[in-house]
Amino acid sequence: MEADNRQFDGKLFLKDVNRKLNDRLAEIQKDLNQGLKEIENMHEYYWENYTEMDQYGYEDYDNQQALLQQVNANRDKSKLMKRLEKMIDSPFFGRVDFLFEAEEEEEPFYIGIGNFGERAGMTPLIYDWRAPVSSLFYDFDKGEAFYEAPSGVIKGEVVSKWQYKIRGGKMIYGFESDVKIDDEILKHELGNNGDVKLKNIVRTIQKEQNAIIRNTKDKILVIQGAAGSGKTSIALHRIAYLLYHDRKNLKSSNILILSPNSVFADYISHILPELGEENIKEMSFDLFAYKELQDTAADCEDRYDQLERMMKFDDRRAQERFEWKQSAGFVGEAEGFFAVLEDELMEFREVEFRGMRFSEEEIIHLFYDKFYQIPLLKRMDAVMEYFIDSYETLKGRNIEEEDREFLQRKFDKMYVTKDIYAIYNKLLAVCGQEQMAELPYERRKIQYEDVFPMLYVKYRLTGKNEHKNIKHLVIDEMQDYSYLQYLILKELFDCKMTILGDRAQTLGKEQQDVLKFLPKVFGKNIRTVILNKSYRNTREIADYAGKIANVKDIEFLDRHGKDVAERKFKTDEEMFEAVRANLKLEKEEKTDHTDDVVNEEVYETAAVIAMTEEEASDIYRLLENRGISAFYVDRDTSVFHKGLTVTTYYLAKGLEFDQVFVVKSKKENPFEKQALYISATRALHELYVYEE
Repeated sequence: MEADNRQFDGKLFLKDVNRKLNDRLAEIQKDLNQGLKEIENMHEYYWENYTEMDQYGYEDYDNQQALLQQVNANRDKSKLMKRLEKMIDSPFFGRVDFLFEAEEEEEPFYIGIGNFGERAGMTPLIYDWRAPVSSLFYDFDKGEAFYEAPSGVIKGEVVSKWQYKIRGGKMIYGFESDVKIDDEILKHELGNNGDVKLKNIVRTIQKEQNAIIRNTKDKILVIQGAAGSGKTSIALHRIAYLLYHDRKNLKSSNILILSPNSVFADYISHILPELGEENIKEMSFDLFAYKELQDTAADCEDRYDQLERMMKFDDRRAQERFEWKQSAGFVGEAEGFFAVLEDELMEFREVEFRGMRFSEEEIIHLFYDKFYQIPLLKRMDAVMEYFIDSYETLKGRNIEEEDREFLQRKFDKMYVTKDIYAIYNKLLAVCGQEQMAELPYERRKIQYEDVFPMLYVKYRLTGKNEHKNIKHLVIDEMQDYSYLQYLILKELFDCKMTILGDRAQTLGKEQQDVLKFLPKVFGKNIRTVILNKSYRNTREIADYAGKIANVKDIEFLDRHGKDVAERKFKTDEEMFEAVRANLKLEKEEKTDHTDDVVNEEVYETAAVIAMTEEEASDIYRLLENRGISAFYVDRDTSVFHKGLTVTTYYLAKGLEFDQVFVVKSKKENPFEKQALYISATRALHELYVYEE
């Protein structure tokens, strides 16, 4: 009876809070309208009176300041209005009845996507999921409990805990839960049809996930998680929590995500706005490297170019070269090279300018002694500036820009070369490696195996621009970054980091466990969390994928579905007809030769996943010719659509689909095992593995 009363309390509270939300929205709308009227009046006043405003502009300045204040106030009210409009759909999703220590009556705390109180400064009716008290909902069952408040640890007892689903402002269900987050809720929320975007998980955050999200102490937090463990969602929710927790020092503009590609960036772009935060910057590290090397070469390959070439030729020596150039061994060889480069690269001579003279010995002294800490290719600039300062002091006048350019050329000639491309080639020769072709700038295209080694050489010889504005870096797909890339990232970003990935999804022949070398790069002060429970795939799909990659010790949500369908076809026509027959994006009459099941569901998303770019492009064209509508995703795609997607396995990483049709290569693929595992783990409900 008591539980029934509490459920009734939840319905009454929803009715009351909906009324108060609507009242507050009406007030804000009224204030906004008034604010717009004020802005209109200020504009009218200005244009009617600007010719008569005082000569010093004080009145004009005051008018502009008042206008700016009103515009900012309207902007803040608009943001609040949008947040409250979202809350009307689902004001809260949980409740904890907490009995404070030494109190006699428990207090209910309703938990939602954001705080809501009738007035600013009043006790919230609904608490933000990131508020300290909300951790009770995620971390404790009934019984003794505590949470960390700004004033200290608050102890007490969880008397009851409730979970709700509200849509359109109406309660769909509400029940008391004796476990963290009921498994049936998890199955429903995480195992339903694939959305066009990544799901936010505030309603289903698990205790171990909550510990990661609320971690504010560790500078480097590494999340090693199985496919479907929610690691990307957790990382984004962690960012939302950190922004909430440290408003004074951390803003959205202080955070950067290194994402694998643009379509994945679009797939996750809605999460932070849904959680009440502004979106944050994202970039591909490959694209960043390309921009940094634009003054060295006209073009650079990316990782996908390298993968495609390896799948096409399976060149063992090329793979060995690639691995060595990303390793600690290469870094050691490069440092030895830099030690002798100072002498080999320099041809010192005296400099004379309008009666001012520096001898060769003086320049050598400045170069090797006074400015020895400056990077090699920037050091002569410091010598030149010293020369110019001496001249201007002696002559009592400044050097003109034209003369400065003349001196710049004179000092630059003391380098045998300043071309990073040529210097890197010398390093390759010293290391006994095949050199790149000697080409003019406009014909240079740097192969991917050389991109980051050359960037490392550039930074060591010219210095790097530290991104001090970035206070938190998120690195996704950590297993696809090399030792050398992490070394570069450490130099560029001296900030807190969240690093996440899954070694089983390495793009390459073998799995890479970066946990073996990350402590060598960042030091031992790294916090590592292992997430070994997967929520995405059905047991049938998970078991199939696990056998491919020999993945063990993974827990799965006990959600069952259709068996994985493996088929070989004699012709392309048969295979594409099977795709058409089994595609469940819309209800249609099936042909006789289908793999479909009875009472099948209509899905939102599906994918045909090929091994190579060429195969994906051919499949897309052939599907379209047969009247099967699809979206083709390549490395330049920036939007993720619902419906049928055709893409490669490496661009599908991080995405999920209701149905997945994997098309194996006709020829041998050296990355087939990894590609099949990545492709299989994209499927929520149904997996088809086709081979011609």
